[in-house]
Amino acid sequence: MAVYTKINQSDIDIINNKFNIEKILSFQGITKGIENTNYVLKSKNKKFILTIFEKRVLPKEIPFFMKLMDHLNDSKIICPRPLKTKDKNYLIKLKNKTACIVTFLNGKDKKKVNESDCYAIGKAIAKMHLVTKKIQFTRKNSMGVKYLKPLLQSIKFKSNKGSNLKKFLFNNFNDIKKIWPKKLPSGIIHGDLFVDNIFFNKNKLSGIIDFYFAANDYYMYEIAICINALCFDEKNKKFVINKKKVDKLIKGYNSVKKIKLNEKNNLNILCRGAALRYLLTRLYDYTNTPKTALIKIKDPNEYYQKLITHNNLNSFKDYLI
Repeated sequence: MAVYTKINQSDIDIINNKFNIEKILSFQGITKGIENTNYVLKSKNKKFILTIFEKRVLPKEIPFFMKLMDHLNDSKIICPRPLKTKDKNYLIKLKNKTACIVTFLNGKDKKKVNESDCYAIGKAIAKMHLVTKKIQFTRKNSMGVKYLKPLLQSIKFKSNKGSNLKKFLFNNFNDIKKIWPKKLPSGIIHGDLFVDNIFFNKNKLSGIIDFYFAANDYYMYEIAICINALCFDEKNKKFVINKKKVDKLIKGYNSVKKIKLNEKNNLNILCRGAALRYLLTRLYDYTNTPKTALIKIKDPNEYYQKLITHNNLNSFKDYLI
């Protein structure tokens, strides 16, 4: 979430005319995240989220996300539900860009999750995977490891230090791609489960938001993303893996959906691939985000450290206490 596109009252008037909802009276931009423009819309009695799609989201893929969130809601997975216009469409145009409105999810994200939270998150992911396993519509993971090379090539490296980083990244990319698993249990995954996409209410997990990286991929790749995003602790600007959190995340998932041996055997390479993905996207955004965007740029060094950590681990047991 971020604010790249500014809206005004005339845009709110368009929304009020298009949707059969209580009149929107005010709006405020959300600066968290880095991908799309987001606003909280407020009526007298309700709140909604407006998303204007930017950057890496292709317009032809947006209906997939709408159908997915609708399907998850129907299957009792708590997440925002996209609203339909009076003409029964999910999508509208604002500022010549594609936009949608979704329901407001109660609760809020935590700055840092604890071990108990990781267990609950593991359970929630497994329940979601059991639902998405049966979904027939699909989307290719455009941020999957084999599609990262153009992103890597687009990053601007400066100075001798930059050339060393470039060599490090290309070496890791080539190695990860070479040994990336060819077949594992798969289906639709969320694909971006960071702390700001997981809501808690009264200290209990209350739902998941931001499905705009959802795609078909390995279920264990979701776990690898979560290990990177949720199971490291920052100590004096150093990111250290917390194996107790990993252990709880795995146990929570296993309590609903059993992890297979071939998934366990590939956890390390999946974690390396996930760390590289976020290192590259952060490096790209660090050098390419417009100065006018209302956005907090995330530090690429975090995922440089995490990738090195995974490079020094090997087996599934290395991640557990």
